Amino acid sequence: MATWNSRGLRGSTLEEFINLTNEKYAEHGLALIQKVPTPITPIKIDKDNRHITLAYFDQKSTVDYIGAVQGIPVCFDAKECHTDTFPLQNIHPHQVRFMERFEEQQGVAFLLIFYSHRNENYYLRFEKLMEFWNRAQEGGRKSFRYEELEPDYFLTSKGGILVPYLDTIQKDLEKRS
Repeated sequence: MATWNSRGLRGSTLEEFINLTNEKYAEHGLALIQKVPTPITPIKIDKDNRHITLAYFDQKSTVDYIGAVQGIPVCFDAKECHTDTFPLQNIHPHQVRFMERFEEQQGVAFLLIFYSHRNENYYLRFEKLMEFWNRAQEGGRKSFRYEELEPDYFLTSKGGILVPYLDTIQKDLEKRS
């Protein structure tokens, strides 16, 4: 059982930007994406302030976000990276399995990665993630480097949208056909 502590807030800046992006998309009728809450069991509650001060995760979560974009099922996870090397241990096997099953149901799964030291957002296609994942499973590198990423999938803020991933979903879909 994992303990709820400050480590879980590492991606909070990226998630806040994604939440604001999702609100804009919803306001314009472009997408309906929800943050998936992580189920917890409270252990200690500050009765005066009614705040949870200690809790345990009930179960392994799947991904951070799920929803639909113009009728297409979408799921993705948000990750932050502070160097040019992204350790695959930051992605859990149960998340990969969930995304794989999601893709089998004709959905689109991906990761949004914020390279904080570069101030850059990246859309990692599920197919590309699986290349890195399978390489690691076969005894290769247990990480991937910034230089290995596809240049067309970096995201640039535009029109008040902080993490504009919709155009990149379209690129992802076109690459599949």
